[in-house]
Amino acid sequence: MSDGPVVNADEFDQLMGSLVAGGADAVIVHKGRARSIAPRHLRECALIVHLSAGTSRAADTDQKVLVASVEEAVQLGADAVSVHVNVGSDTESRQLADLGAVAAECARWEMPLLAMIYPRGPRISDPHDPDLLAHVVNIAVDLGADLVKTSAAAPMSAMADVVASCPVPILVAGGRPSGQSLTQYAQSAVDAGCAGLAVGRRVFTDPDPETLVRELAAIVHAPRQQPVDLPVDVPELYGATAAL
Repeated sequence: MSDGPVVNADEFDQLMGSLVAGGADAVIVHKGRARSIAPRHLRECALIVHLSAGTSRAADTDQKVLVASVEEAVQLGADAVSVHVNVGSDTESRQLADLGAVAAECARWEMPLLAMIYPRGPRISDPHDPDLLAHVVNIAVDLGADLVKTSAAAPMSAMADVVASCPVPILVAGGRPSGQSLTQYAQSAVDAGCAGLAVGRRVFTDPDPETLVRELAAIVHAPRQQPVDLPVDVPELYGATAAL
């Protein structure tokens, strides 16, 4: 929606197949594009329907508007929905209101909500400031998000402070190429405590997206040490088993 197609229509199915074969946990698309995904691709890969839109051609490229509903996502068989918010933009208040309204819909439909929330706009001097990122991810939590995607801190090690501030998992955006490979970037994000990545064009335009996704999935799902000692065993407390 923002920048235009990354592959031709006849290549879309092959791209989806590569992402799924590589081990992507989920794919995020708008409602119309979701209808063109072959059902076989969604047997092991979750479908997240993005409810926000805006384009790079707009007078205000930081503005996002709702273009779909949670109910439509349910009808499409979505496993979750996502909403985009730019904190610091001229339309921040409208975007925050939309996130809150979608969160209420998600509660009614028991639908998980991913908030893509960034410090972005004319009032933001450093979009990678850890304190600012901690603020925006907690805005998403306060409005009802179950999962948060945001920009990486600079340096990436400072994401540890952002993660520590947030009670829900954080996914880091792919960001722009900076001389560091995407796998190195992913490893540093996971080392800082991020739960995973949500990446678009850096995967879609790679010569071998299947191999790249497989490498990223291996990093994200590799065993990691528990950062803190819990006072009680959570699965035992709730009488359930946890699959991690």
